[in-house]
Amino acid sequence: MGSVQIVTTILAAGITAVAVWLAVRAVMKMTAVIRLGQPAPERFADKGARTRKMLVETAGHTRMLKWGVVGAAHWFVMVGFIVLSLLVLEAYFEVVTPTGGLPIIGHWTVFGLATEIITVLGLVGILVLMAIRLRNRPNRPGGRSRFTGSTMWQGYFVEWVVLLVLVFGLVIRGFKVATDHFEYPVWATPVSHAVGAILPDWSDGASVAALIKIVISMTWLIVISLNVTMGVAWHRFLAFPNIFFKRDPEKPAGSGLGPLRPMTSQGKPLDFEEADPEKDQFGVSQVEQFTWKGLLDFSTCTECGRCQSQCPAWNTGKPLSPKLLVLSLRDHAYAKAPYLLAGGGKDLTGEEKATQAQLAHLDVLSLAEGDKPLIGTAEEGGVIDPDVLWSCTTCGACVEQCPVDIEHVDHIVDMRRYQVLIESSFPSEAGVMLRNLENKGNPWGAPQNTREDWTKGLDFEVPRVGEVDDFEYLFWVGCAGAFEDRAKKTTRAVATLLNEAGVSFAILGEGETCSGDPARRIGNEFVFQMLAQQNVETLNEAFEGREKTKRKIVATCPHCFNTLGNEYGQLGGEFEVVHHTQLLAHLVSTGKLTPVQPVDGGVTYHDPCYLGRHNRVFAAPREVLGDSIQGELTEMPRNSERSFCCGAGGARMWMEEKIGKRINVDRVEEAMATGAKTVAVGCPFCSTMLNDGVNGKGAGEQVEVIDVASVLLRSVKPEQPRGESTPVAG
Repeated sequence: MGSVQIVTTILAAGITAVAVWLAVRAVMKMTAVIRLGQPAPERFADKGARTRKMLVETAGHTRMLKWGVVGAAHWFVMVGFIVLSLLVLEAYFEVVTPTGGLPIIGHWTVFGLATEIITVLGLVGILVLMAIRLRNRPNRPGGRSRFTGSTMWQGYFVEWVVLLVLVFGLVIRGFKVATDHFEYPVWATPVSHAVGAILPDWSDGASVAALIKIVISMTWLIVISLNVTMGVAWHRFLAFPNIFFKRDPEKPAGSGLGPLRPMTSQGKPLDFEEADPEKDQFGVSQVEQFTWKGLLDFSTCTECGRCQSQCPAWNTGKPLSPKLLVLSLRDHAYAKAPYLLAGGGKDLTGEEKATQAQLAHLDVLSLAEGDKPLIGTAEEGGVIDPDVLWSCTTCGACVEQCPVDIEHVDHIVDMRRYQVLIESSFPSEAGVMLRNLENKGNPWGAPQNTREDWTKGLDFEVPRVGEVDDFEYLFWVGCAGAFEDRAKKTTRAVATLLNEAGVSFAILGEGETCSGDPARRIGNEFVFQMLAQQNVETLNEAFEGREKTKRKIVATCPHCFNTLGNEYGQLGGEFEVVHHTQLLAHLVSTGKLTPVQPVDGGVTYHDPCYLGRHNRVFAAPREVLGDSIQGELTEMPRNSERSFCCGAGGARMWMEEKIGKRINVDRVEEAMATGAKTVAVGCPFCSTMLNDGVNGKGAGEQVEVIDVASVLLRSVKPEQPRGESTPVAG
């Protein structure tokens, strides 16, 4: 060992020892913070399925590859980080001797070939990612960036470290080539030999370059260890457990889509009949009241902004960015952690749990963080502004796009639950809707004895449950389908088509009440459970004696479809629920309905969030429309899983949109830009919002918004008149 190698070895050992010590300390701190969260025992079930899903999503990059070039570049960088960690290890042998290498595998040609390929592709990948970050920098001209609000220096730092580590890996090899100590042939490592051709014959070059590589790598580790909230770096470790512990590993997309997570206290579902607000947790009012998985979510955020770029609220000038919300919760959790770890915190009555002695050693910033309200305006020092909380439509675009499976919607609704149930704090206009749900069983406050009025004037009898001996489908009409004039036309169209196809169905009539979706999404779990339990009891009675596969329900509202099919199981209601477009597509494909008259003028389809993104029903409505128009559908740029929300979800249907551009107007402009004369929908909320948007643009005579069922009915029965675009107050 020469004098140079002695120096390089000592320096490498010293900086590595410091880096490892800081990293262990950082991991212990992060673990302690995450463990502050509430229990979530269900996250440990189905370990086999969780492991498979984690490996598929990480190794296969299934979420990222949807973004094409970005996903491919990120995959090469990820593989490079994992595999080329062996070359960082090899550098420790090279600082000791310039001819050093990894034991056993270090001399295999196949190892040299594999690492050469990965290095080159990693270099290409990181350069692409750097270019994309620069092109989308927040201060660029031409609009908002998905990186707006991200800590940009951290992204630049990580990317430059990756680039330099890869470059110095080639430099080490180049010096070995130049000194004729390289073990791999030219055909296996052509780039390394090309680098060696331009480097001098310096015997200590490989050791010095190896030291620089180690210093760069350990500097990276030191920096991230001193910044435990540096998600852009830590996600490469935390993504694996965060994906493993996702809510539902069997889901094809974001596991936080579809049903909401049940309201829990100490890891157990809350029983409202026995719950006590002084002993049981009602929603989330303090950051430590999120589950440990929620705190892991916040720690894992990569600040990539894909959620932000798809969020309808953010894209229309609202203060909500799912990314910034998560970052605010993350920063608050880690700033509050010293106070909590010292025994501090408020109990459910608002009393301080720690003694003065326990808190005496804390700095004022940690104590101040402990006094911050989770929800509050800037003047109140709140972590999350109320306008941020109530701007969410629960459309799920954030969850669907997140590459590390953060469950934004669950966290937002958990905070809403506390605001509604304990603080009685929510947009005032939604109060009417909640009172109507409690007193009338529907959000419009319509008399229950008018639920069957939509059947008047039909040229066939609509059977009621209890009046017929048997039926194949229970037709869940829903509140909009029963009371809202525009939606009633859809209900009549579906009933007519089912009758035409000879499908045996029945309705509950006055026995039906609201599914509870708007109550649950606004955060009033009590009203939701009251309505849901009533409906589950009614439905179980209607299907008495039938096995689950024969307890079939067809619903025209995606919100009812989602609630009945995905959430009633939490309350003992197991049913096979289909959306009307799925049933109609089946009836057309089996020849029970035959479109005969093409619908002309061009048709575009708007994917309802709770049908498409939340429940992955994309094909059925398009099949129905394709058969009806007997041609190609004109797609909007944002469609299928990236469809843009109409603005009505999350109980926003009953709240005023006072900030920024109206979401429905943004969507209508996109629909009108296709040139289609008909905008087809599969949801009564979407119908209301898009009709209002079309009328607001003064285009009611040129563009018609109607349900997929009405489009099919016109094709099956060509004499059906236009008229769905009649403006009706929503």
